Amino acid sequence: MRIAEVCRKTKETEVKVKVNLDGEGKSTITSGIPFLDHMLTSFATHSLIDIEASVKGDLVHHCVEDLAIGLGEALNKALDARLGITRFGNAFTPMDCSLAIVAVDLIKRPYFKIDLKFRGKKVEEMQTEDINHFYESLTNSLQANIHMLVMYGSNDHHKAEAATKALALSLRQAITFDSRRKGVPSSKGVI
Repeated sequence: MRIAEVCRKTKETEVKVKVNLDGEGKSTITSGIPFLDHMLTSFATHSLIDIEASVKGDLVHHCVEDLAIGLGEALNKALDARLGITRFGNAFTPMDCSLAIVAVDLIKRPYFKIDLKFRGKKVEEMQTEDINHFYESLTNSLQANIHMLVMYGSNDHHKAEAATKALALSLRQAITFDSRRKGVPSSKGVI
């Protein structure tokens, strides 16, 4: 089983994350930020990755950032050498008025591009810049190449949720074993 656990303690936060890549999408998320808990619960449900995650800290921004780092590190650790995986994933995902597209490459060369087309400064109690930063920090610690784009939408909550579900479906595809793949999914022979 591809399971990993990460504990990260700084002067600002204390983060614990456990993931099971071959799970059922179960989650226990405790961040103290209801919208972040909602997004990560949705992420677990649609990626089928079991996630247990908690964070305590001084500021919301630090909690968001460090939870993203911890989750990315746990996913990266669970993927190990990434042998036999599909490596790439993509999804178009609607959420009521919004449509999001996400493409993922688990190449271990971090690159991140996001445009969620937020109109406001907050989604529920969470700053939109913190939502963007969560995904950027996750991408860097996961060591992935992730592009997230909302094509259109009139509701910022729906835009964020569509993007989260698209990321979940993309990662679900990318982490899946390819029965025909032997070794590293790269023509270079390394990831």
